[in-house]
Amino acid sequence: MHATYYGANGWLLEFGCLRVLVDPWLTGALQFPPGPWFFKGQLSVSQPVPPDLDLVLLTQGLDDHAHPATLQLLPRSLPVVGSVTAAAKARGLGFEAVRALKPGECFQHADLLITATAGAPVPQVENGYLLVHPEGSLYLEPHGYLPADLPAQPLDAVITPVVDLGLPVAGAFVRGQAVLPQLLERFKPRTVLASTAGGDVQFSGLLTRLLWMKGSAAEAAGSMPAGSALIDPQVGHRYHLSRTTDASPEQPAITP
Repeated sequence: MHATYYGANGWLLEFGCLRVLVDPWLTGALQFPPGPWFFKGQLSVSQPVPPDLDLVLLTQGLDDHAHPATLQLLPRSLPVVGSVTAAAKARGLGFEAVRALKPGECFQHADLLITATAGAPVPQVENGYLLVHPEGSLYLEPHGYLPADLPAQPLDAVITPVVDLGLPVAGAFVRGQAVLPQLLERFKPRTVLASTAGGDVQFSGLLTRLLWMKGSAAEAAGSMPAGSALIDPQVGHRYHLSRTTDASPEQPAITP
């Protein structure tokens, strides 16, 4: 099993020969209403669409997870699995094979079993995913939400934010620092991949002046138990997630 980071929420996951693109933002700007004066993100460098994709997996319908300009670069015949809102966006862009999953529902694509879990309420409840394949198992959720009814089980890897992000009065909408101890206890993953707050992105607008952040990847590394590794990934680097030995990323993991 391998994982390549594309910044923000984007990943390419490889389960043997099966290639899954998750929440991609590869090119163009990211804006939220009412306009760029409120919030805008710009990639320093655009990334090419990975070749030979088998599936697109979307956790949310918001543009930082289902980025329209990026999705428009993909073949419309490429299968898409997503939350209800993400699936609606994919259908609106003309994708031909779209499967919407609600939390608790499952879908089998080739040898990959995808189970949707309850994710962030933004404001409707979106998805996390438990992915199980003969080559490895992984849990991912981009806002740090872990449903209480997801059973404890050993997993090879977890993709999660490791910092909290929030706004005054509203509080934290990304709860990575808070959820990490729960993820470690419940799944005992060999590898934790930090997500959501990374990548070479330039943000501007009023919202960025109000955002607060708590925690860091270095602090999270200090909480890792023996036998587990935290990777603060670099964009474009491919990491090997081993099942039989300690995590062996192609780039060094952070150590306490």
